[in-house]
Amino acid sequence: MAESTKTPAVIRKTAIPGPRSMALFQEEQQHLAPGTQGFALMSQLVMDHGEGSTLTDVDGNRYIDFIAGINVAALGHSHPKWVEMLTGQIKRVAVGSFTSENRVKVTELVAEVTPGDLNRVQFYSGGAEAVEAAIRLAKAYTKKFEVVGFWGGFHGKTGGVLGVLGSTFKHGMGPLMPGLYSTPYPDCYRCPFKMKFPTCNLHCLDFARDLIKTTTTNSVAAIIVEPIQGTNGNVVPPPGAMKKIQEIAKEFGALLIADEMITGFGRSGEWFGVNHDGIVPDIMTVGKGFAAGFPLAGVITTDKIAFTPPWSNASGSSSSYGGNPMAAAAARASIEIIRDEKLVENSKRVGAKMLERVKEFEKKFSFIGGVDGKGMLIRCEFVKDKDTRERLDKKICEGIFLRAIQKGLLTMAYTNSFRINPPLVLDEATAMEGLDILEEVFTETEKLLKN
Repeated sequence: MAESTKTPAVIRKTAIPGPRSMALFQEEQQHLAPGTQGFALMSQLVMDHGEGSTLTDVDGNRYIDFIAGINVAALGHSHPKWVEMLTGQIKRVAVGSFTSENRVKVTELVAEVTPGDLNRVQFYSGGAEAVEAAIRLAKAYTKKFEVVGFWGGFHGKTGGVLGVLGSTFKHGMGPLMPGLYSTPYPDCYRCPFKMKFPTCNLHCLDFARDLIKTTTTNSVAAIIVEPIQGTNGNVVPPPGAMKKIQEIAKEFGALLIADEMITGFGRSGEWFGVNHDGIVPDIMTVGKGFAAGFPLAGVITTDKIAFTPPWSNASGSSSSYGGNPMAAAAARASIEIIRDEKLVENSKRVGAKMLERVKEFEKKFSFIGGVDGKGMLIRCEFVKDKDTRERLDKKICEGIFLRAIQKGLLTMAYTNSFRINPPLVLDEATAMEGLDILEEVFTETEKLLKN
């Protein structure tokens, strides 16, 4: 166990979920459509407020947050400057596409922190909307129409991107749009070719090149890739993978779209995920931590690509809610706070400490398989057997999730690919308190598995 003199972050006042949470949750279920987030449904918690890297429910129980709204709450909860800027803006004007002072500043900030000559940004209200806009831009620029994604990739739930989702999520949602293809992602822990890095020489990407040659009509407008796959389990590709993907895109005259919805704005210990391999994509999509909780996503590209009709025509790339005054205020606050409070550095430093601790769990517990990560994106695979890497039964994973909640830790441990992605403001003492809880839960799980 880690030792700390800091006052514990966790407070427990009632059974979990408490009576007020349960009553409100059940009331909501009378009219709320099904399909909301699984962890919210399983927990039955109703949150009252948050502060930093903690959340407090309506019964007064306080939890350490290792979910961060699935990477959205980069600044944690209720950051004073973020609240101040949004409160000030809503008193002035909340909607509209007119230029605002905050939006001017956001465009400048984005150009400052993005790599290379990525200096043009267009705003949207959601991730899938931005990804579809990026694909439209790639088609306009290249005059081609096919798109290649990767197994395990997740780029939204709308019809235009379902075909490049490399998972079973799209089952039952056909027919899919034509011209969309998927190829294995360089996931070394679960390599579909049963090979080992580096002796494999990134065989999976050689396969991708052959797939493009043999299954497309040689009219590929874009290759879209997450520099680190989030939804698939915080999968970190090996060094050089992104460079090789960029080379393949150039070989086929396609643009490289880096989907940085999750990895962007400090989450991986760098401003952007592509920085780890030192590449500059043609187009970048961003969201989640971009405005730290206010719905905002973006497409970022170069001057040369941005001024391509019909995407560049008046209203050709716009969105009714994208870049509205409230979103601009939130994004300005988010980027300035991340910069001024050195949250990229905090993500790298505290994330490294957390990863070191979770790697100890891999040695200690029989059901902890692959552990990896960058910054505050940590992967922890739950397995039945470390040699075969067969996935742990989902019910056991859900049990880990529920026991962690009982002890005051909110996690994404309900699936085999356990993702740890706390707010970027998380301090080391609170991080270790959360991992102490996780170690307790893992110890209990180990005993259950042996009985």
